[in-house]
Amino acid sequence: MKPSIPKGTRDFSSTEIAKRNYIFQTIKGAFENFGFQPIETPSFENSTTLMGKYGEEGDRLIFKILNSGDYLKKSRQFFTSREK
Repeated sequence: MKPSIPKGTRDFSSTEIAKRNYIFQTIKGAFENFGFQPIETPSFENSTTLMGKYGEEGDRLIFKILNSGDYLKKSRQFFTSREK
């Protein structure tokens, strides 16, 4: 099986990353010169916040993380129930 990346994403070459970083550093420097402070925000959002705001076509473009939570819960329950 050939490895692949999720639909709608892509890899960037080292040259593209160098150009991208240069642009981001230039913009970041300009903002800092005017007294702005950097912040970090999450790269994901609750689906209830996004769904319905961009129409039916936009809803299809949203990548949903389905198996959130304690992914080891079932295995722990399986092993603890076998010990009894």
